[in-house]
Amino acid sequence: MDEGGSRIRRRVCVRKRSRRSRGILFAAPAVAELVPREEEEEEEEEEEMAAGSPRRKTGGAQPAENNDSEEDMFGDYDSFAENSFLAQVDDLEQKYMQLPENRKHDTDFATENLCSESSEQKLSITTVGSFTELKTDEHTKNQSGHEDVSVERGADLLYEFPSSQVLYFENLQNSSNDSGNQSAKERNWNTSSHKTTNEELPHNSIEQFQQIDQASSQVRTSSDVNRRKSLKDHLKRTMTGNAKAQTPIFSRTKQLKETLLSEEINVAKKTIESSSDDLGPFYSLPSKVRDLYVQFKGIEKLYAWQHTCLTLNSVQERKNLIYSLPTSGGKTLVAEILMLQELLCRHKDVLMILPYVAIVQEKISGLSSFGIELGFFVEEYAGSKGKFPPIKRREKKSLYIATIEKGHSLVNSFIETGRISSLGLVVVDELHMIGEGSRGAVLEMTLAKILYTSKTTQIIGMSATLNNVGDLQKFLQAEYYTDQFRPYSDTLKKMDPDHLVALVTEVIPTYSCLVFCPTKKNCENVAEMICKFLSKEYLKHREKEKQELIKNLKNINSGNLCPILKRTIPLGIAYHHSGLTSDEKKLLEEAYSTGVLCLLTCTSTLAAGVNLPARRVILRAPYVAKEFLKRNQYKQMIGRAGRAGIDSTGESILILQEKDKQQVLELISKPLENCYSHLIQESSKGIQTLFLSLIGLKIATNLGDIYRFMSGTFLGVQQNILLKERSLQEITVESLRYLTEKELLQKDTILTENGLIQKDVIYKSEEEFQYSFHITKLGKASFKGTIDLAYCDILYKDLKKGLEGLVLESFLHLIYLTTPYDMASQCDPDWMIYFRQFNQLSPAEQNAANLIGVSENYIGKKASGQAIKKKVDKNIINRLYLSFVLYTLLKETNIWSVSEKFNMPRGYIQNLLTAAATFSSCVLHFCEELEEFWVYKALLVELTKKLTYCVKAELIPLMEVTGVLEGRAKQLYNAGYKSLTHLANANPEVLIKTIDHLSRRQAKQIVSSAKMLLHEKADALQEEVEELMRLPSDFPGIVASPIEKA
Repeated sequence: MDEGGSRIRRRVCVRKRSRRSRGILFAAPAVAELVPREEEEEEEEEEEMAAGSPRRKTGGAQPAENNDSEEDMFGDYDSFAENSFLAQVDDLEQKYMQLPENRKHDTDFATENLCSESSEQKLSITTVGSFTELKTDEHTKNQSGHEDVSVERGADLLYEFPSSQVLYFENLQNSSNDSGNQSAKERNWNTSSHKTTNEELPHNSIEQFQQIDQASSQVRTSSDVNRRKSLKDHLKRTMTGNAKAQTPIFSRTKQLKETLLSEEINVAKKTIESSSDDLGPFYSLPSKVRDLYVQFKGIEKLYAWQHTCLTLNSVQERKNLIYSLPTSGGKTLVAEILMLQELLCRHKDVLMILPYVAIVQEKISGLSSFGIELGFFVEEYAGSKGKFPPIKRREKKSLYIATIEKGHSLVNSFIETGRISSLGLVVVDELHMIGEGSRGAVLEMTLAKILYTSKTTQIIGMSATLNNVGDLQKFLQAEYYTDQFRPYSDTLKKMDPDHLVALVTEVIPTYSCLVFCPTKKNCENVAEMICKFLSKEYLKHREKEKQELIKNLKNINSGNLCPILKRTIPLGIAYHHSGLTSDEKKLLEEAYSTGVLCLLTCTSTLAAGVNLPARRVILRAPYVAKEFLKRNQYKQMIGRAGRAGIDSTGESILILQEKDKQQVLELISKPLENCYSHLIQESSKGIQTLFLSLIGLKIATNLGDIYRFMSGTFLGVQQNILLKERSLQEITVESLRYLTEKELLQKDTILTENGLIQKDVIYKSEEEFQYSFHITKLGKASFKGTIDLAYCDILYKDLKKGLEGLVLESFLHLIYLTTPYDMASQCDPDWMIYFRQFNQLSPAEQNAANLIGVSENYIGKKASGQAIKKKVDKNIINRLYLSFVLYTLLKETNIWSVSEKFNMPRGYIQNLLTAAATFSSCVLHFCEELEEFWVYKALLVELTKKLTYCVKAELIPLMEVTGVLEGRAKQLYNAGYKSLTHLANANPEVLIKTIDHLSRRQAKQIVSSAKMLLHEKADALQEEVEELMRLPSDFPGIVASPIEKA
């Protein structure tokens, strides 16, 4: 009877959820439905469980309104008192207890239907699919010969079943054998009224009410008071439980999907809660990740060293790791897998720091597809792009891909908002750059802050060129892994320069070749020279595609094309250096990657930039400009030969003169250069910037804490090597004094054993004095805007002076205020051009120039070559000249015409534009911290956008997509793709046919990047909506629950 009892209990739950009004009661039943209990004392507990069954007969004596309120748990059952509905049910039961013939009948029925799994009786239950049919059958009537029984609106009874009971009935029906006919014969329905009912009701309804009546037969056999009390208690418990059940679901498919989803969620929760982060077979990642690498990158199998590295104990235990391999060893793939583990398994955000904007954009394009498929965001932090503080997302996690400077700002923002612990992993590519100038100092600051403020953030550093790795290990508290694996044989040959053409023609056009040249001009000359000696057969190789490339180059440059490229591209050759615009570089790189171009003559910057491999790499001379080649530069250049997954072999050739032979031998045999901390280089500018942010973020505010922080930096590790004349503590004190003198920091009162005193002298030791600092408003604005400390006071004065007479007739005055100071110092104006441009200004613009401090008279004298006695700040003069270049560019949006007008290389103008956009963003953040500069906030937002894209307004939405530059944006716009939504919903195959010179890979990357950006914007808006709709925690009258408080 255990199973029968279980079924009875489940039926009680169904009945309780039929929210009928108190007055709806069934009268006498058509059949007796009580189970006699011969061994009542032995099975008393099971009888009590069956006590609620008579309510099966209370289907509805009279039509009444249903109580569908979700707020009232029990509908109109307002109490469990003696006069309540339950009491009336009990009274009704007592009448049946007096009918022995009913008890006899019910015994047989219960035994047959509830106790045996092999019963031939089919318990026909109305399925979920019939609910709608029953509910809408308004003309169905129940005619009964028993005057006390009236069954109406049976559909409503079923309609109000909780979903748990719906599932129960379905399971019961599925487990039954189709024996409905036999059931009808065995039941003793003697009255004609029942026949009438069965004829007129839908078949499912008949079976449903039969089941209700049959189930009602399992009740207690006495009127004992304790039994009645037990009934009420049981029904009260089960009704309370069922009141919390979900609303009915009227789709079997949907139910099965939800059940499966629920099981998966439970498995996932158990997995997350367990000590293991293993979510799948591919290095703890789902097998879908492996499939995506095959689909998007063609990677089917990892190298042995990659497998070893990913299964290291240090990686499994989430220790910090540095790993070093030759270029093209496949370092990036290991980093990507580790990042995906952090995002998908541990549900933490990830920061990837890359050296250059171009590499950031390349990585964004490559990983956006993974983000779309796997459910995480890929956010770009480079140039003027990136939101501070980053959007806090509750569900999906973010992969932040940033340049060194933006990565530092991002970490500062995480620390300031108390979210540094949400950053689970930081990956640094080209870790050796920590020893390269001011950028290396910024990278060191970033890593030192992470180490100091978060013990849960893992740091992974990778590089192809590391030597003194012991110092870096100590600084990062990291394990080290290295391997000399290369997927090809690397050879070095020394050839006579006269054989350059022969060396090239051995490879092209079947394979690709890179020729590294010392200077930009040499790149152009070598490309032209090689073309002179190539046969006309080279013109036929992919001729149509080369013509398309020329056409596209003209389109992005408004019909202009470099005459050298016009001669070399038909032969499959081009030059590549910083003199090209970003659009031109991108088109040439795409053409080289797809084999349309087979040879590039380039400068050393390409070696550290985007991934452009070659079968053969030739170094035209062992020089970069006038400086002799460094070991790490040489390794990066030859590392382009035979890149993994593209060529099976590769070779590198260095061409040299006899005078360089000894140096070259030393170059190829000596170890890599060491990398050293640059925090104390350039007059300790790096360490001063670090102290300002430490105090601003309240990481360390007194001398003792600051000194302890410095002991853990890369400089602290190398202080015995680098600090010969002064100690680290002396440098710390001097730097703090400098910041105080510049009014970026302020000293606080000092607490000593003798009381409070003011100290304005050099402090003898940490033990004697414990004093602290706090950041000033100017200091906070400087570190928030990441303004170079050498220029922060000048910027403040310029902005302050600008308020006195800001000219808003045009953008010229604002552009001057956002022109980078460091580029002005490198500028050498053409005075005739300067004078001509000055005369073309409007009177208001000339007035702005006078306010800045540059007069027409001064420019005229310089243009005519006259001597000038009056001293004028050269930086102001140069800065205004660069402002003219930017202003002209914003008006004309054509780099070619501006290049000709100012006699400047196209690449230099574009670099100036990029630097101005970045600095404008920095000035905006600077002004946001100073109330007196409120007027600049709105103005600089618009200017920053204009400088970032420098195109017509209609192209800006398209250029927000990573990898879409002006030329491509124009093509897309002309093809009808005029918004981000258009691109996100585009079909890559249609794009390929519509847009000239667009490969399938590029089309897929554009669509993926657009989808990612669209999802990010939609998610941000959703977060904003939810935040607006959320009731404030400090709302008057709201008392927080103990859970919320906790």
